Amino acid sequence: MGIWVCGEVLIDLIPIAPGSTERMPHLGGGPANTAKALARLGHDVQFIDGISTDQYGVMARKELLDDEVKLDLSLTSEKPTCLAKVSLNANGGASYEFEIEGTATFDFDLAWLPDPSRYKPNVLHIGTLVTIIQPGADVLYDWALQVAEFAPIVFDPNIRPAVMSDRDLYEAAVEKWAAISSVIKVSDDDVAWLFPNQTLDEVAERWVRDGAALVVITRGSEGLIGFTADGAVEVPGVKIVVADTVGAGDTVGAIVVEAMVEKGIMALTGDVLHQVLARAAKAASITCSRPGAQPPYKHELKN
Repeated sequence: MGIWVCGEVLIDLIPIAPGSTERMPHLGGGPANTAKALARLGHDVQFIDGISTDQYGVMARKELLDDEVKLDLSLTSEKPTCLAKVSLNANGGASYEFEIEGTATFDFDLAWLPDPSRYKPNVLHIGTLVTIIQPGADVLYDWALQVAEFAPIVFDPNIRPAVMSDRDLYEAAVEKWAAISSVIKVSDDDVAWLFPNQTLDEVAERWVRDGAALVVITRGSEGLIGFTADGAVEVPGVKIVVADTVGAGDTVGAIVVEAMVEKGIMALTGDVLHQVLARAAKAASITCSRPGAQPPYKHELKN
């Protein structure tokens, strides 16, 4: 039953310009951005999270539905929406402060999560904060093990040290999820923070040896590298005037999921992987050219 994307939808309160104290609400959360990107590319996407009945939840639900993200498998919750206060540096790079406790966004329970044996999804994309915020993270891990019997898992840790500053605890959580995932998508910043004494190649090649079919590392303006058992494939970044980088990595994740569905996971090596990563770099550049997480539509990626 199409693509499942599980994780947080929240509201990013983003400055109207770098250094400004005035902020505007934008739909956010890495997984919600990924779901939106996939839907804009024309794919059948079910987004799985708790969505609040408060004003921000209503806003999130409307925006997701407007982009034709399906919410049939999400939970309607009376708890409030998680908010992320965003700060932008001079280059448009974003940092976050989160209001997490007691929110609908992290209200996961096996009682409402969809049964994979009933729906049989093609792929599960999961990541960002839901894989570290307890008790939901343990619930989701047990659920993901069930999903993995039917579909490959794509894991995007999307490291947020502001939420969990304990590197050892964070690393343990990431490694636990990486071990059950077919594809792992990380940024160079994620790897540098998690594994300060290891190179990108060392980390990616270890994950591939441990069973991942593909590891994709984003490097901002420097482009992307994909690692498989056949070796590494690299593509440059696409030069663009950056509005901000919000949602760029999530857009890359969506392009990778798209390729898995259309081509099959084992086909993503060599020239095919190079084409996929080049498409991902182009898509991410379009997202970076617009404020907030506004990934491209299918027609914008036609050559």
